[in-house]
Amino acid sequence: MNITLLDSATLAGTSLEPFQTLGNFTSYSLTSPTQVLAHSAGADVLITNKVVLNRETLAKLPELKLICVAATGTNNVDLVAAKEFGIAVTNVAGYSTPSVVQHTFALITNLLGNTHRYIADCQQGLWQQSEMFCRLDYRFNDIGGKTLAIIGYGSLGKAVADVAKAFGANVIISERKDHSPREGRTEFFHAIKSADIISVHCPLTDQSRDLIGSEELAMMKPSAILINTARGGIVNEAQLAQALENKQIAGAGFDVLSKEPAELDNPLAAYRGDNLILTPHIAWASEESIIRLVKQVSLNICAFSQGESLNRLV
Repeated sequence: MNITLLDSATLAGTSLEPFQTLGNFTSYSLTSPTQVLAHSAGADVLITNKVVLNRETLAKLPELKLICVAATGTNNVDLVAAKEFGIAVTNVAGYSTPSVVQHTFALITNLLGNTHRYIADCQQGLWQQSEMFCRLDYRFNDIGGKTLAIIGYGSLGKAVADVAKAFGANVIISERKDHSPREGRTEFFHAIKSADIISVHCPLTDQSRDLIGSEELAMMKPSAILINTARGGIVNEAQLAQALENKQIAGAGFDVLSKEPAELDNPLAAYRGDNLILTPHIAWASEESIIRLVKQVSLNICAFSQGESLNRLV
């Protein structure tokens, strides 16, 4: 098989040997929109993390048999067109759960403890100027005893719930907006109003776009924090920036934006308040997580070559 990886830079230098043993392997660090067709030509198998494979491109790749998305989300591939052209599509799920959960709680603990502000103060020499052994300039709160609302209760949401319970938090699971709550779920707006911490883990869909905006932010406790390690666009960024600036909520920790890489005029990227922690879509990307990802993609290719179905979406 001719196997081509379109964006190896997204795999952070992890060994690509599992792909090299499966066929004639070609790797491109990055592939721009204008390079997609040239880089994909002649491939039986394409591996893509974020490179877009649309209908127009797929129609010009008659030899292509399999697309391996090196991620869980597949919004960068036209699945309808792939099915129409007889191209199989696989993805990888669950590989990044430990990494995302760890980063979720890194954001939570930093915001609740104002750790980022204390670190900045130490770097500026303020501890040396203290009149006592410590500094207590900013509030420091426990996770224990707090109500943590989870929006999106798949494998990630469930893993976050387990860790939150270990911290002693009261975990509630939000029902979908405008749905009657199922057993074990809390009505969406009630969850928003009662939570001390809201953690978002749902996919971005037409239904979840702008799921949290000015109306929902106004319902939140002034002491609440909002975490998003899922997808940009689920929270209205301009309205969140305004709520943070007005101290309407205590803080937010975001690892994702609606357009990535971040644009200069993005309301959250441009925000300079100390009640926002913004990281550049790294929650998924622990070293161990990427190793699991590469291994699973290679297993998807191996299964396909043997006529088996593994992680097939199309």
